[in-house]
Amino acid sequence: MPDPNSPDGPNGIFVLPAAQTRHLSRKWLDLPYGVESPFQKLDVFLPDRGQGPWPVVVYVHGGAWMMCDKSDLQVEPALYGLTKGWAVVSVNYRLSSEARYPAQLHDVQAAIHWVRANASVFDFDPRRVAVCGSSAGAHLAAHAALQGARSKTIGVGAAVIWYGPTNFLKMDDYLRESGAGVADHGEVESPESRLLGGKISLLPELVRDANPETWITSEAPPFLIQHGTADPIVPWQLARDFALRLEVTIGKSRVELDLIPGAGHAGPEFATEENCRRTFDFLDKWLGAGGRT
Repeated sequence: MPDPNSPDGPNGIFVLPAAQTRHLSRKWLDLPYGVESPFQKLDVFLPDRGQGPWPVVVYVHGGAWMMCDKSDLQVEPALYGLTKGWAVVSVNYRLSSEARYPAQLHDVQAAIHWVRANASVFDFDPRRVAVCGSSAGAHLAAHAALQGARSKTIGVGAAVIWYGPTNFLKMDDYLRESGAGVADHGEVESPESRLLGGKISLLPELVRDANPETWITSEAPPFLIQHGTADPIVPWQLARDFALRLEVTIGKSRVELDLIPGAGHAGPEFATEENCRRTFDFLDKWLGAGGRT
């Protein structure tokens, strides 16, 4: 019987169509960055033309910490970076059916460390590494950026956060306030409760630890935070709060907040060419453009 927590197991995590990557000529798939789980793998994509050293964006997929995969269509906006001279590394991590928080964070940190340790193999520029994530992946990406701020091996130079949760205990209150969605994050079977291993209202210290805001310091990298104002799952007010807390600590010039009117959770607005260009203009601003052509 296949491992229920493997990508091919009966839990069936491939709930979204695969990203369109057949046309990409320089790619390395399912490379292991850890040995504890079959999910500790990543995909490497390099621009089809030119040579490095390439700046790298490490992409972390969404899926409520319980589903989806590094190879599904969520990665496509990040792959836009290939046209701008960026390498893209898409990461899987242990899901909540296999391991509780902070295992997922440790996996993302290990993947960032792997990128730097393998810089010479893929002609990455280890001085120019960014992290980007969507939804649950944005939560992990924000965490990794903030907790790694003082580390040369897992620190990053910039972070892009798409509709990510932060303070779990505020989610239901904000959803009731806006009326945008069902206020059910406090339930025992919610994704947040499954991630932490118990009803979140009973785990305030663990909720605090899992909140990226807890780890903001003056050494935090620049952040681009994007969120839809009609998000029915992760309330937009979390993005506002997160941006304000960052601004107080690292300054308004290093924090950019885009509240996209009418956009829902993982809406098509985030994947437009205009928004992809916006994302990589931000990354180029802080880490510089790509390799040699």
